[in-house]
Amino acid sequence: MKPKVAFFDFASCEGCQLALLNCEDELLDILACVELVEFREAISERAVRYDIAFVEGSIHREQDLERLRDIRSRSKVLVALGACACNGNVQARSNFVAPAENYKSVYGEEERNRVQTDPDYWPLWSHTRVRAVHEVVEVDFFLRGCPMVPAEFLHLVKSLLTGRTPYFPANAVCVECKKNDNECVYDRGLACFGPIAYGGCDAVCINGGHVCDACRGLLPYANVEAHRRMLVARGVDPDGVRNRYRLHLSNDPLAQEARR
Repeated sequence: MKPKVAFFDFASCEGCQLALLNCEDELLDILACVELVEFREAISERAVRYDIAFVEGSIHREQDLERLRDIRSRSKVLVALGACACNGNVQARSNFVAPAENYKSVYGEEERNRVQTDPDYWPLWSHTRVRAVHEVVEVDFFLRGCPMVPAEFLHLVKSLLTGRTPYFPANAVCVECKKNDNECVYDRGLACFGPIAYGGCDAVCINGGHVCDACRGLLPYANVEAHRRMLVARGVDPDGVRNRYRLHLSNDPLAQEARR
């Protein structure tokens, strides 16, 4: 029997699933070897158990916790798909603001009063905090990035289908900048997370003339304090340092001091 593969989405833009669909020919070859039993972007079938479950999105509500635990209980392998699932991503910034104040700043005082009298009007009113998937259930593999890198997805699936363990080296983005002969953004007077962020993205942001904001998360050996001092030395004020760390890393324990 073909392995059963499923995709689930929580709070996200579903960009990782769209990036997956762009794999096109290679994806078709993989689909010939598996049974795709759940994928809202493409089909609406259902299954009882899954050999591989991919979960995209961050976790916000109590019903999300229950749904995720149910998916985990029915899956042999669970993969966190993309920065929202791996890190909590940009939506985790709301963890620093009370839900009531967050709602007020977005929708105004009148809407805030309405939701206070009718909590069902806005379900996120009662959410506790934004979580990454691994904060709720055990995760077997992480496909990092915003969006995830299709080549890493293909490597993971091919490895699992052939009985091998996928390997994703814990290299910094700087390693890929060197391979691509990129001028270091620090030499251009800019501030970057490349020295402490997971690579694997081929330094795509720097290739395009931007800086790295660590959407793939911090390396386990990241020296956050030294990096914070380097940002300050480059003219980033304390509020700027905090905001840069909160962009993608609000839930990362390593970033705790820098994001305050």
